[in-house]
Amino acid sequence: MATQAQASTPSVTVTVAKRERARPRSGPALIATVLRYLLLIVLALTFLLPFYWMASSALKNDSQVYTVPPVWIPRPAHWNNFPDAWLQYDFNRYMLNTVVRYALPVTVATTLASALVAYGFSRLRWRGRDAFFFVCLMTMMIPFQVTMVPLFIVFKRLGWLNSYLPLVIPSLCGSPYFIFMLRQFFLTVPKELSDAARIDGAGEFSILFRVLLPLARPALTVVALFQFMWSWNDYMGPLIYISKTALYPLALAINQLRTILVGVGLAPLAYPYLMAVSTVTTVPILIGFFFTQRTFIEGISLTGLKG
Repeated sequence: MATQAQASTPSVTVTVAKRERARPRSGPALIATVLRYLLLIVLALTFLLPFYWMASSALKNDSQVYTVPPVWIPRPAHWNNFPDAWLQYDFNRYMLNTVVRYALPVTVATTLASALVAYGFSRLRWRGRDAFFFVCLMTMMIPFQVTMVPLFIVFKRLGWLNSYLPLVIPSLCGSPYFIFMLRQFFLTVPKELSDAARIDGAGEFSILFRVLLPLARPALTVVALFQFMWSWNDYMGPLIYISKTALYPLALAINQLRTILVGVGLAPLAYPYLMAVSTVTTVPILIGFFFTQRTFIEGISLTGLKG
């Protein structure tokens, strides 16, 4: 009898819990829940509104863009704005410059370099390690405007202007922000894994690439996605070091598009064409985040667990 009573206890507990969940909420609790969801919906719509306005403006003509009250649904929709703006002004070249020459090399170099430095700060014991780590963090407090002119002078003397070397080579040293993130993640990995690998004869590079980096895939995804977005949208860096139009990335090319349209007498098409190109350049980032959002959120939640 005692055994039957003990066996029936969990089922009774589950039944009571289900009844409590099924019990209708009181009036104030229900109102609070409805207001909470309404607030979330309003905030979501507020966040999506600029994207919708950008995409809808890309389908308008000049008269629809500047109409008051605004036209929310273009009628008729000018779908030809997308190919006209993209192909007529050679944005395929600018896309190639952005992806192949800038975003991908910088993303790969920053991710690998930051992981190497973070491993040295988290797993290796050497004199002055903590002091150098604090210096690394302190560099994040220096605004880019302070180092902009000295860096320009250095790269000019090296003969690197009008190339992507000033944008790619510094990434080989890593990023202080990503070094900090990856160090925090490496500190959460048990040291017994590294010790076991050393007993088996693995060196430090083998431990990093065969043990830690596979475990750090969520954190590495966060680093890669952040760096790719920053490189994709970077305007100030290419503006300083690149003056040849053929080498422009997308950010500079979009800014140049308005000048081109005004120069050839197509100023009324400037706004729709700018919105069309901006919509196309936004889509890859949204797609990348859509396919990596689970890993991205997991990496964000894991990189700050241990100090």
